[in-house]
Amino acid sequence: MTLGPLMIDVGGPELSGEDLQLLRHPLVGGVILFARNYVDSEQLAALTRAIHAARTPSLIIAVDQEGGRVQRFKSGFSLLPPPRRVGHEFHIEAAAGLELARRLGWLMAAELRAHGVDLSFAPCVDLDYGASEVIGDRALDARSAVGGQVAVAYAHGMRDAGMAATAKHFPGHGAVVADSHLALPVDRRELADLQDDIAPYRLLIANGLAAVMVAHVVYPAIDSLPASVSKTWITQILRGELRFQGAVFTDDLSMGGAASVGDLLTRARLALAAGCDMLPVCNDRAGVRTLIEHLDAEPAPASQLRLVRMRGRDGMSLQELHAAPAWQQARELLARVMAPPALQLHSDSA
Repeated sequence: MTLGPLMIDVGGPELSGEDLQLLRHPLVGGVILFARNYVDSEQLAALTRAIHAARTPSLIIAVDQEGGRVQRFKSGFSLLPPPRRVGHEFHIEAAAGLELARRLGWLMAAELRAHGVDLSFAPCVDLDYGASEVIGDRALDARSAVGGQVAVAYAHGMRDAGMAATAKHFPGHGAVVADSHLALPVDRRELADLQDDIAPYRLLIANGLAAVMVAHVVYPAIDSLPASVSKTWITQILRGELRFQGAVFTDDLSMGGAASVGDLLTRARLALAAGCDMLPVCNDRAGVRTLIEHLDAEPAPASQLRLVRMRGRDGMSLQELHAAPAWQQARELLARVMAPPALQLHSDSA
């Protein structure tokens, strides 16, 4: 059996009979977890073991664990700062900011790997233009040169922990007001004006980026379709011009931003035709069943190879991780970053 193009969710902290039935379908290739799937470390490790054991080859298990507002697993995990904080440290001292990015990338990935999770959809490399509330402090910085450097360091840390990085949301979500979870954002800039947004991807690709998640944003000067289902964006620009050879994920196809192109089956067909490898479909069990019943998708060898490379590697047990000097050092660095600034009182007298 091969890995199918669908990444689906499961209902709770344990697999139900219905969950197992769906996970074993050939069109399914991955599972995305949410806060509802987490109780504690022992439960999560048992859940990921059950998912990996459901079939061969084992499914890819993903989560959104960026830090700040977007961290699905909290109790028992290191509480990570918003990505913007890392960019802020870079501005204070570049070398220290890059070291922090690499350490936090490693810490995030190492803790997930110790629980059997293959990948986190990170880093977010959107630029913060002050327009998008859904991005905001999820962005590393407002400037592409800073965001790109910090993202590369973060991705290298993830790689050191045995996890592939997924940069998002290509080609850029930061300049639009609408939230693509609810509506279709429109970015009317020309391609030449999007080069700052694309620049971090160029740098990450040159450093071996494994995956990209594509945004449900339409750029009418380039294509009338959202980037997530656009051959122009995925095949011509991302794979052609940028020479990206890794895996391409759509953003969640059940989001409002994807609905403009048709029903869920239409969205999935367009995304696959555009060149996407895996299609997350979240919190829509009826939609998943529709896709399983009606979606025709022949596994392409190149796509299979790209997806297999997304599996996690070299995970330590949780006990080994907590005993590792690298984990203790990363936690100490995190504590310093998260501590409130010291109060300094100044006297006007001589």
